[in-house]
Amino acid sequence: MSDKLGIVAGTDKHLDWVIKLADAAHVKGKKVEIFFTGFGVNLTQRPEFEQLVGKANLSVCDLSFRALGLTGDVPGVGFKDFTTQAKNAEMLNECDRYIVF
Repeated sequence: MSDKLGIVAGTDKHLDWVIKLADAAHVKGKKVEIFFTGFGVNLTQRPEFEQLVGKANLSVCDLSFRALGLTGDVPGVGFKDFTTQAKNAEMLNECDRYIVF
């Protein structure tokens, strides 16, 4: 295992906590992976979301994103970062710590 923190955001609340946690881990030199799923994909539409860019590897559940009618680009999230729940399972296996919001 690597020195990595996994964060899953499955709710459209607590973006401030996700940002603070990612910031703190990034400052300490930890790798951070964040997966947005369910209603958590709505967080990608908030202006504060951009604060995560460069501090964490960001992934978005493509199915949730489309099911909620969201479209367009997301800062820091490329085409291949729109993914499936398999990414969530991969994070669970690879991360030393795993936090769910």
